[in-house]
Amino acid sequence: MDVSPLVWWVTIAVMTVALVADVAIVARRPHVPSMRECTAYLVFYVSLALVFGLVVWRVWGGGYAGEFYAGWLTEYSLSVDNLFVFLLIMANFRVPERLQQSALLIGIVIAIVLRGVFIALGAAVINAYAWVFYLFGAFLIYTAVRLAKEGESDDEELEENRLLRFVERRFPATSRFHGARLTVIEGGKRVVTPMFIVILALGTTDLLFALDSIPAIYGLTKEPYLVLTANIFALMGLRQLYFLLGGLLKRLVYLSLGLAVLLAFIGVKLILHALHENTVPFINGGQPVHGAPDISIGVSLGAIVLILGVTTVASLVKSARDARAAAAVADATERSGTEGERDDNPLA
Repeated sequence: MDVSPLVWWVTIAVMTVALVADVAIVARRPHVPSMRECTAYLVFYVSLALVFGLVVWRVWGGGYAGEFYAGWLTEYSLSVDNLFVFLLIMANFRVPERLQQSALLIGIVIAIVLRGVFIALGAAVINAYAWVFYLFGAFLIYTAVRLAKEGESDDEELEENRLLRFVERRFPATSRFHGARLTVIEGGKRVVTPMFIVILALGTTDLLFALDSIPAIYGLTKEPYLVLTANIFALMGLRQLYFLLGGLLKRLVYLSLGLAVLLAFIGVKLILHALHENTVPFINGGQPVHGAPDISIGVSLGAIVLILGVTTVASLVKSARDARAAAAVADATERSGTEGERDDNPLA
């Protein structure tokens, strides 16, 4: 895929302008976004990603467009899992509702910058060492097994990462929010606000999730340009998705299992790809394994859509069934209580 420096710079410039405009709009009027506002923004960002894929198709061909769509869908689905942790962070720090949008937006901007660095490092390692695909594949399969065993991502406790603990120990902080401000002057010295800690938590936590998502997307495409744009488009609509889904996230009961299957599939694909470009001496004498099956991007894209579709439908069906069962139990309990009151009251 031949991407000129001009295309790189134009893409980065356009996305930077979009993010800066988004930051300016939110910073000017911190508020709790309405369902209509969230839906409009989300439709806009999803449409933008779909149009970008068509541009890739037009300029570089359908194969690369398929890689972009597969990577974008994978990153988007993994980002939905991030929302569980984002909800925990907001609850843990008791962020006022009207400030949550600002915190999310700035945290996502930080995540995009950090992911850009991570993507560049990943591209450099892959170009230098083809055998790293074995490591990526094994890591994704290990992550899939761990995710399937752990179950849902809505743990009641949030474990802070080391960077957060370091900042909280070393920097003076106030316990009160001061709007969207990150620092204030108290007692003649500058201190950080809880908003600063929250934004740092969101950005660095997303980077920890990138340990799974970056190898996963490199299993679908080796083009750094597609990896970067797929990640940015996935993160762009995350803020609106946070407010739009809310309680719906709790209904995606099989999300962790679905993501585990998705990561395992991409992990196997990575290992099969590594066999085709094998340079490891103790595997087939360091020669490519030509008999190894190759999973095309069309098959990958179809598998991703199927896995996510089945996961969503199965989750919603189970949630609806559980809700009906809970309602039936509550109704039976209420009727039992009413009948008990009548038995105790001879005048009833």
